[in-house]
Amino acid sequence: MIELNATERLGILEHNKQTLRAAIVGTGYIADFHARAIRTIKGVELVGVCDANLKSAKTFAATWGVSTVFSALEAMLNSLQLNSLHILVPPDRHHSLTKLALESGVHVLVEKPLCISAEEADELLALANHKKLRLGVNHNMLYAGAYERLRNIVYSGGIGPIEHVTCNHFLELGQIRFGPFDSWMLRDPGNTILEIGPHPLSALLDLVGIPDSLSVAADRKSQLPGGTHVFRRWQVHTTIGRTTADININLGPGFHQRTINVRGLSGSAAVDFDANTCTIDRRTTFGVDLDRYSRSRALSHQIRSQARSTLGDYAFSKLKLRRRGNPYEVTFLDSVASFYSGLGREHLVDKRIDGHFGGEVVKLCNRIVQAADIKPTKSILTHAQGGPTKPPTVLVIGGTGFIGRELIRQLIAANYFVRAMVRGSGIVLDDLDRNHLEIIRGDISNKVDLSAAMKGIEFVYHLARDDAKTWHDNLHRDVEPTRMIAEACLAAGIKRLVYTGTIDSYYAGARAGAITEQTPLDPDIERRNYYARAKALAETILMDMHRAKRLPIVIFRPGIVIGRGGNPFHWGVGQWISESVCEVWGDGQNKLPFVLVTDVAAALVRGIIVVGIEGRSYNLIDAPFLTARDYVDELQRRTGLWIRVNYRPIWQFYLADFTKWVVKLAVRHPDRVRIPSYSDWESRTQKAFFDSSKARNELGWSPASNQNRMREEGIGGSLQSWLANSQ
Repeated sequence: MIELNATERLGILEHNKQTLRAAIVGTGYIADFHARAIRTIKGVELVGVCDANLKSAKTFAATWGVSTVFSALEAMLNSLQLNSLHILVPPDRHHSLTKLALESGVHVLVEKPLCISAEEADELLALANHKKLRLGVNHNMLYAGAYERLRNIVYSGGIGPIEHVTCNHFLELGQIRFGPFDSWMLRDPGNTILEIGPHPLSALLDLVGIPDSLSVAADRKSQLPGGTHVFRRWQVHTTIGRTTADININLGPGFHQRTINVRGLSGSAAVDFDANTCTIDRRTTFGVDLDRYSRSRALSHQIRSQARSTLGDYAFSKLKLRRRGNPYEVTFLDSVASFYSGLGREHLVDKRIDGHFGGEVVKLCNRIVQAADIKPTKSILTHAQGGPTKPPTVLVIGGTGFIGRELIRQLIAANYFVRAMVRGSGIVLDDLDRNHLEIIRGDISNKVDLSAAMKGIEFVYHLARDDAKTWHDNLHRDVEPTRMIAEACLAAGIKRLVYTGTIDSYYAGARAGAITEQTPLDPDIERRNYYARAKALAETILMDMHRAKRLPIVIFRPGIVIGRGGNPFHWGVGQWISESVCEVWGDGQNKLPFVLVTDVAAALVRGIIVVGIEGRSYNLIDAPFLTARDYVDELQRRTGLWIRVNYRPIWQFYLADFTKWVVKLAVRHPDRVRIPSYSDWESRTQKAFFDSSKARNELGWSPASNQNRMREEGIGGSLQSWLANSQ
């Protein structure tokens, strides 16, 4: 079996007289990497996109210039003459979709894992063999530059026969803390091994083969909303012939570390995936002392050289002088190219991308789950049963979010009957009183869904927001849905619509002084960050509708919201590179506009009780107690973390942003139209004084106004889930 280098992989299809027609199923995060990889391969064209969420499919297709979009795979297979299909959906759907594609005569590349059981894997491999089709599985990390160097030294015998392999995957799985808790990965304790395990396990199989025996320990159990649980730490010990191996997986908070260490009889090799380095350590001809010195110098030279190369690749890719991208992007480019290089050329198939290898990975995952002897939990596909005993009169859009959950809790405590409109299952709300709560699924950009959600409703809260990256996405996923919600409220005769804006839409730098509701939003809002700009534009639309159509709108602008359910590493304080590195906006000495989430929710409840406040806005900020320095110190005290803090002048943030913009201009990046703004960066210091007396006086709002509560409920409350998952 011949294996190709990166250049050979990318050029292998030049012999094709006919372009291969490829399509993608599933438009989540990973789809962009596959689309980019397809674009780099000569002789392959992306011609179709499919996703059950048609809106998502259309957005993705527009980004990549694909004109044909489908919501069902069968329809796409019947309509397009495809040669290949990339399946990028959750693992529990891999088998059915892959089987359908193979039966239609299409080559398939599946994101790891191939499927979820040995039986499913064997069936798909037999079908692919019968149809004479290529079935590939993307274990892209096996194509990382550092791993390729390790693989070459091991395969060439450069460190002798292998004695021991250690694979570490220490990377927090954010879904355990933040959800979505109804995803396939969290429905059963063993699913995390099928989802995460293939990263280290595929490397183990590639380097030393299938284990003869194994022992497994799974601990650090986390209970999740809805009744399921996961294990955050897995320890696997195996033997493969004369070789022993340890696989360590930790999905809780902590320092990110994904490494492989291989000990041979004549040397050792170590890969750091995050640094993209592979170091080789072997004895020299010198005596002990000089040998120690020489080996240390050799290791440092390898790290320096590879670090410079990685940085150079990144810089050249940003300048469009090289199409390879960062190390993570490169893994997809090479793995996808490897798949296509093997089509019709059996002697060129790389085992790392081959379906049979992918099947062995699945089988090893199943063995580990079985050896752990853990009891499965009942899969949760819907939220808890039950419903309100009276028809709901309050609709909360965005109720599964940080503020939304607390708002619903307080509305129920005030004896309101609530309907929550959610995109997912709403499992995070299952701990609330279901006698007062109804959960429905809906899309805020769908008029039919909005109309149905507002039946019988008197008051509507709009707290939903999308994590949009571009201005175009902000307009279509945040601003336009807000207008649609307002139109639906008018059509339904809603008594009041409550909208949550943000203080980020103000200029809040050193020249701001005191800010009240009479202070206009930033006059230079067109140059502010997209979040602040989108919120300001939504407010403008709502107030215009209030004046022109008598929309009963009330707007709230919360400050830096902290408390239970929030992220303790809050970007209102600074730019968190990781949980142990924070770049504070400015010198961090001014007191910040914090407010407890419980107090924000209390004000929102008052927003539907107090009469005659339509058309008004309210800033929600408590008395200033804590600086950024105070906040970080308190985090360190409560967590035991050593946090590296850089109090970075605003001009440095601005200069870095300006430099990136110059590069974007040079390479004609789509986002080059946004000109960097110094005042936008300066506003993050929050040196203004926010006056919330209007909310106190008109709403009867009484925030905590207590420094101890701000520390205990705000910082301590936000740390509850983090601390639970780090122990």
